Amino acid sequence: MHIRKAVSTDAAELSSLLNEIILAGGTTALETPLSAAEFADWFIDGEFPLTCHVAEHDQSLVGFQSLSLYGDPPKGFADIATFARMTPRTAGVGTALFPATRAAAEEFGLELINATIRADNVSGLGYYAKMGFETYDQLVQVPLQDGTPVDRIKKRFRVGAGRHTISNA
Repeated sequence: MHIRKAVSTDAAELSSLLNEIILAGGTTALETPLSAAEFADWFIDGEFPLTCHVAEHDQSLVGFQSLSLYGDPPKGFADIATFARMTPRTAGVGTALFPATRAAAEEFGLELINATIRADNVSGLGYYAKMGFETYDQLVQVPLQDGTPVDRIKKRFRVGAGRHTISNA
């Protein structure tokens, strides 16, 4: 699996990947499919994205992970989003993407990465826990477009946690 930064020309393939997940329902807070242009704006080169990495496998994009500043988060915070192709499924996409995202967060000088996950997204909750994210808050009964209430679990990752710095003192 090859990890690289996303470029605008990836938007059509990535929006298709994301739209399949949106239409399947049950894992993402996103409920309306995105055009390629909307995808590029939201995740690659719009006002809010900081970085977006893609995972390539067998000449196709099998997932992506982004950091963004949508919603004006506190200084030093960014939101993460992670998506992997449903069919055909490729194991390990999120795990392969996270080191590049973490390195980008360090380069941007971020302190915390926030993940907001639907409480019914068991695989997403497990993934972020595996990557070292800790639960710190819960949004209770946030309504979906059809009015169905679904809790959101907020997890955070402390950038640089577990890394030792060497001082010249």
